[in-house]
Order: sequence, then C-alpha cells, then structure tokens
Amino acid sequence: MTGLRQNLLGLCWLLPVCALAEVWIGRVTHVSDGDTLWVKPEHGFAPRKLRLLGLDAPELCQAGGAAARAALQALVADKPVQVKSNFQDTFGRDLVHLRVDGIDVGAALVSSGHAWSSRWHSSLGPYAVQEASARAARLGLFADPAPLQPRDFRQQHGPCQSAR
Repeated sequence: MTGLRQNLLGLCWLLPVCALAEVWIGRVTHVSDGDTLWVKPEHGFAPRKLRLLGLDAPELCQAGGAAARAALQALVADKPVQVKSNFQDTFGRDLVHLRVDGIDVGAALVSSGHAWSSRWHSSLGPYAVQEASARAARLGLFADPAPLQPRDFRQQHGPCQSAR
C-alpha cells in the first residue's frame, strides 16, 4: 500500500473521532510539564488531566524541561483556555488542542523552541513549519546543535521520577 493511500485511510479512520471532538472552556489549575496540564472546566467539574496534541516537550529532568513547563505556565496563567478534546491516551490523559486568547498553545510552544513537532512515521507533524523556524533562529532547545528529542531521552534514561 502506498504511503499516500495509508495516510488517507488513517485520515478516514480519524474523521469520526474528530467529528465527535468535545470543546469546552476552563482554567488551568496545574502545569505538570511542557505538554501536560490540569484544567478545571468552567461548569464546576473536577480538573481534567490533559496532554497537548501535536508536540513533544522535554521531560522535566531533561535539558529544557523546566523552561518548557515555565513557557506553558506563562501562556496559560490566569486566562480561560479553550480545550478541544478528541480522545484519551493510555495514561488516562485527554489528548487536546488548546487555545488561549485565540492562540494555538502548541504552535506557540514549538515556535518558541520549547517543544518538538510530534513525528509519526514519515510525517514531521503538525507544527513542522514552526519547528523549522525555531531551529533556524536557534531558539530554546534548538540553541543546542543536537538537542535530544524526548522520545530518545526516555529510551536512553527512562521517564523522570516526578509527580504528574
């Protein structure tokens, strides 16, 4: 099966999931790391653990991890956030796209060099353009000529032993 054909089949599989996406407004109660946070829906429900889709931020114990968490905190602090939740991962986190003041939070984190665009098979991910710009400008993680992607860090060192 050709790559294009596989991608189209994958897209067709995701369309029903995307069509059922839940969109809601909330406030951030805690930022765990550069791509995981807790948000309390505005209608009084308990906070929900969210993982940002489309990017991978460094682990907290990895170079750039604390800066990525601080960047996410700065973007969402004391502001209502719009959450578009599609499904959950194996850790029980809602996988989401997050907007604040009309800004795509994932795009902002990658543009500022605090995260990588998620790669999947041969795809460079949804924020490939933002990552290329951050690399060219040597922003954040990309000031290092050979930054270690979080997935490679986890393979080499395992997960950080921190509260999530």
